[in-house]
Amino acid sequence: MTRATLAAALLLASCSPPMIAPSAPHRPLTWADLTARARPSPDHTFAYGGDSVQKVDVWLPRGARPYRTVLMVHGGCWQTGIADRRLMDWVADDLRRANYAVWNIDYRGVDRAGGGYPGTFADAAAATDLLRAEGPALGLDLHRIVAVGHSAGGHLALWLAGRPRLPASSPLRRADPLPIAHVISLGGLPDLEATAASPDNGCGTEVVGRLVGGGRADPYADTSVPRLLPLAVPQDLVNGREDRIIPYRLATDYVARADAAGDRVTLHTVPATGHVELVAPESAAWAETKRLLARAFAR
Repeated sequence: MTRATLAAALLLASCSPPMIAPSAPHRPLTWADLTARARPSPDHTFAYGGDSVQKVDVWLPRGARPYRTVLMVHGGCWQTGIADRRLMDWVADDLRRANYAVWNIDYRGVDRAGGGYPGTFADAAAATDLLRAEGPALGLDLHRIVAVGHSAGGHLALWLAGRPRLPASSPLRRADPLPIAHVISLGGLPDLEATAASPDNGCGTEVVGRLVGGGRADPYADTSVPRLLPLAVPQDLVNGREDRIIPYRLATDYVARADAAGDRVTLHTVPATGHVELVAPESAAWAETKRLLARAFAR
């Protein structure tokens, strides 16, 4: 899918019904509505590589240490030209105000030199593992990390939780990846094989081939989340019923597979919700995500 085609799909997604009660009419939220707002700023930024997108933004609350820590992963169809970590600034700031610390990672997309396989995955892993080195001095509690990923970032958040299950032959495997205790996927694309076979998804199918790489006998073995099941961590999927970017069946099919593998996974369907509302701090979908976060940290 070309960038122009994706932009058209995102525009259609923005026309989904608003995230409010049906009795209270309101203009639908668009991507322009979200990104045109005054942009809050993180408290710190760390680099984990030489590329300008190999960065992590840290958002720190003002309460007492140690801080509950959320690992945040942005979407954008695995393409840097579509979105980077700044797309999550508004929900990261909202979590900061709610006394969570946010470790908001970036990574090279398939449209950037070094991205694709294995670079995109290696970046996500390196940005996550940097938390172990830098987090304690900032007061971040590493004992229970909850990952929140949106769209393509939902896939990567689940993949990060599944790293201990990577095949021994994979160049992405590491001896001691940072443990993820819980994952919340917001309109995610966990099953890359299903995504590649779904031309109705807003990212298209060609991008998956660029993400998983060619010339390998089984390019999904260490890249697609269902191949790593069971992840052995609780998983919540938050999806809009009117999401025109992520077909709803991609969520229900993944839940069925994860459940059959023995994982504890729950799909939370938010009515009158498209793709944009999932990362808008005033939306019902984001309120549901915050409820799930509070529950995850209370365990």
